[in-house]
Order: sequence, then C-alpha cells, then structure tokens
Amino acid sequence: MKLSQAYPSSFLRADDLQGRDVIATISSVELESIGQGADKEQKLVIGFKGKEKKLVCNKTNAGTIGQLYGDETDDWIGKQIILTARDVEYHGKTTLAIRVSLKKPATAAAAAKLAPAAPVDDIDMGDAAPF
Repeated sequence: MKLSQAYPSSFLRADDLQGRDVIATISSVELESIGQGADKEQKLVIGFKGKEKKLVCNKTNAGTIGQLYGDETDDWIGKQIILTARDVEYHGKTTLAIRVSLKKPATAAAAAKLAPAAPVDDIDMGDAAPF
C-alpha cells in the first residue's frame, strides 16, 4: 500500500503529478482556513477544471500566477498554468513541492518543439491527467 492511499488528501501533492509537468485550467480561487490550532491560517486554494483535488497556493506560487495573469485572483479563472514538482528547501530540509512555472502553456508548448526533452503535458486536464 502506498502512503498516499493510507493518508488520502483532498489537496494536491507533488507526488500526484507523477513526475510530469501538467497544464491545468483554473476553475476557482478561494480563501480557506488551512491547518489546525495555532498553525491555522488563511490560504488561497485553487481548483482546477475537471479535477477534485485543489492546490493550497503558497506565496511563491501566488506570486508566479500574479506575474502571469495579474494580481486580481478573479481574473485567474479560466487561465492555464503549468504545475511542476521541484526540490525546495523547507525548514532546513529538502523536499518535493509543487511549483507553478513562469511560462504560460502556449509558450511552453512552443519551447517543447525546440527542445523535445521538456516534459510538458499539453492536455487540458482530461482523464489522462495524473490527479
């Protein structure tokens, strides 16, 4: 049994991407209380077209989406982003985390033609998407 099966989550984790870059269409952006007790805080939570799992959006990812589509979160609805898993440092340890690419999907698709090694999944979150 995989740990993800033993401890399921309604939120997206880096492992859910299965090592692939995934293009996702934003369907909702809401503020939600995340965490418990003293660790509870308000975070942006992003939903995706056709998917149940949502992304708890940290400041880094929110800033990246803001650079792509502006700082008004209502304007993000219907926009596509590229989700990727990256090694990041968190509390002194290296861990795998989801990051939003600074490239817009159309730009990334064009770049993939020039450099075919770029693993961009250009489907629109259909059933073949990993989460």
